[in-house]
Amino acid sequence: MRTKTRVSFRKSVLKILFLFFLLFSLFTMAGCWDRHELDSLGIVLGIGIDKGKEDPSQVEITAQIIKPGEIKGPSSGGGGGGGGGGGGGKGQPYLNITNTGEAVFDTIREFTHLVNRRLYFSHNVILLIGQEAAEEGVGKYLDLFFRDPEPRLTSWFIVTKGKAKEALDTKAELEQVPALNIAQLVEARAATSEVSAVNLYDFMTRFMSKTTAPIASLLEIESRGEEKIARLVGTAVFKKEKMVGSLDKAETRGLLWVLGKVKSGIVVTPCPGGEGKACLEIIWTKSKVIPEIKGGKLEITVTIKEEGNLGGQMCAQDLTLPETWIALEKNKAKVIQQEVKAALQKAQALNTDIFGFGDAVHRKYPALWKEWEAQWDEIFPNLKVKVLVEAKLRQTGMIAKPVKPE
Repeated sequence: MRTKTRVSFRKSVLKILFLFFLLFSLFTMAGCWDRHELDSLGIVLGIGIDKGKEDPSQVEITAQIIKPGEIKGPSSGGGGGGGGGGGGGKGQPYLNITNTGEAVFDTIREFTHLVNRRLYFSHNVILLIGQEAAEEGVGKYLDLFFRDPEPRLTSWFIVTKGKAKEALDTKAELEQVPALNIAQLVEARAATSEVSAVNLYDFMTRFMSKTTAPIASLLEIESRGEEKIARLVGTAVFKKEKMVGSLDKAETRGLLWVLGKVKSGIVVTPCPGGEGKACLEIIWTKSKVIPEIKGGKLEITVTIKEEGNLGGQMCAQDLTLPETWIALEKNKAKVIQQEVKAALQKAQALNTDIFGFGDAVHRKYPALWKEWEAQWDEIFPNLKVKVLVEAKLRQTGMIAKPVKPE
């Protein structure tokens, strides 16, 4: 009897303790202890990093903060009179603030002396770094963004010719905020495949590799009268943490052919046997990097397969004739091959393995790689690379013959 009483008493105590735990949890978890009220935050959409203007050993950081009250809403339609427009003020919808300090972390923290809100970086879309700072070495500037959990590693990483600060004050063509405009430029690069798109995570992956060289988008600031326009012009190339050169648009697409990242674009080639040019659209691509040892020496074969359509022509001949169609495919393959070779020539001149050939060799020959890894800087500049391209044309569009008077 006593045993049953003790068991019953023990169950009762456990029930009371369980209920107490639940009540305690409700009281302690009811509030958002780490919440951030929107009216207490300065939401950062873009960050620019430059060397100090007066003291090059210092860092100059510019943050672009959105001003929600100045964002113009969509028009609600309707004609004339008063009250047809959307919300938002008439001022500039963003604020650029700049601070200079000894290191990135303390410089950002001291923004609190310039604005009355805590800067919030979780919505940041671009991280710009001036070319001068990039050539000095980006490691010390990027450490915080890899270490701190708040900044997003999906932010686009871009090198600017000139000052990064100036890029955040360029005219936004279709966006209200320059940072969003630049981000959209990067995201629209697939239409031409002439600009690399690299986020912080991509850059960090290459940065940590022993052989594969980091790359970043390259941005130029163009003056048009009193206005400044930002435009992407190619790819910045790094050796470890230092920028050592760049690829133009054709060379960039040559790199992307090898990496298998060409999604779309136009190849312009002469019309076979006639005057004028033909525009050939890129629809589908596939590439493969094959390391081989021939005669005791390492060689790389890059195979590229491409399919596309005839997008337009500026010559009068009928390009759909079988022999002409085949010649057009060969012309397209030749252009692709030239772009790859141009990128390869630039990379070997800079001694930067931007193609990831070292990683491909490591995967296929792990035992030999232990010997070659330490010598890769001597091997890569003289590495023999064969480029094989197969290009196919599938369709002509809604018409077959060129538009011309009879």
